[in-house]
Amino acid sequence: MSVNKSNTTLSDIYSPIVDSLDRVKVKISSLKDDKYSDLAPLVKHVISSDGKKVRPAVTVLSSKFHPNDGSTSETMAAAVELLHIATLIHDDTVDNSDMRRGKGTVSSLWGIDEAVVLGDYMFAASATFVCDTGNIRVIRRFAETIMELSKGQMNELIHAFSISQNMDDYINRIYNKTGSLFATAAESGAILSGADENIVSALRTYGVNLGIGFQLLDDILDIASSKEKSGKPVGNDILHGVITLPVLIHRKNNPQDNAIELYFKNPKQSLRVEEILKKVGTDSIIEECLDMAFKYKNEAFKALEVLPDTLERQCLIDLLEYVFNDCRELS
Repeated sequence: MSVNKSNTTLSDIYSPIVDSLDRVKVKISSLKDDKYSDLAPLVKHVISSDGKKVRPAVTVLSSKFHPNDGSTSETMAAAVELLHIATLIHDDTVDNSDMRRGKGTVSSLWGIDEAVVLGDYMFAASATFVCDTGNIRVIRRFAETIMELSKGQMNELIHAFSISQNMDDYINRIYNKTGSLFATAAESGAILSGADENIVSALRTYGVNLGIGFQLLDDILDIASSKEKSGKPVGNDILHGVITLPVLIHRKNNPQDNAIELYFKNPKQSLRVEEILKKVGTDSIIEECLDMAFKYKNEAFKALEVLPDTLERQCLIDLLEYVFNDCRELS
């Protein structure tokens, strides 16, 4: 496995669409003006977080392969980002997480009930934006994405501390939890631009593989990074009994001496999470995980080969490189 050590920044990648992303930001920020003042501080807290805005950027870039004025794709990009924010609020609440992007979560600052209601509000807000596109195909795809996100989260909850999950189960779960929204971000931008179906299909494939690869890297970093670098506690997945790629590979490589199985059977009295991380986060396991993640990166790259050789296509390639450079500290 080789890692491209590019120094390209998000600002560089986003420079051709910076005006569009600024308009997306304005649309999202309009939620702070809601007349219901009780929601205002919570909304402001979650939309002011310093996220990378990868998903809305994918939507805008994917709309650039057919002539259009860009207005509906910008509206859709706002919907995509709001849906992402809503899922983070609910995920943090379910996981009892205290930190997100280096800041306190809504549930830790205001309470669980308030976080659930805010998440619902953000889901509804995202739906109003997607309805404003007026495109039934995109609206339906957006609704299906929410269903897929819910399926992924429910699967994770039901199978917590279960060692019965296999690789196919895992990939299906992370497609639902992460890949589905990346796919919709890319596909919807292309649809709203009026692009040909081969372009729509290629961009959806790009989104699926980028999203799955993105989640694989996140799961690797949960094992091998640090709280300071990731902005959230390390080992959180293991603590909550979630099967991830490093866990699956550890189990495959250690069928007779499986630390995860021992921990999942009795998480309160067996090995501590710190000891599990040492066993699951070995160099060989991380390397094998990265090899698999980079296969999805390569599939995403191949999907772009049918697109015209434009600046926006190069931006999608650079974005792919940027996402996978997040693992440079591990290589």
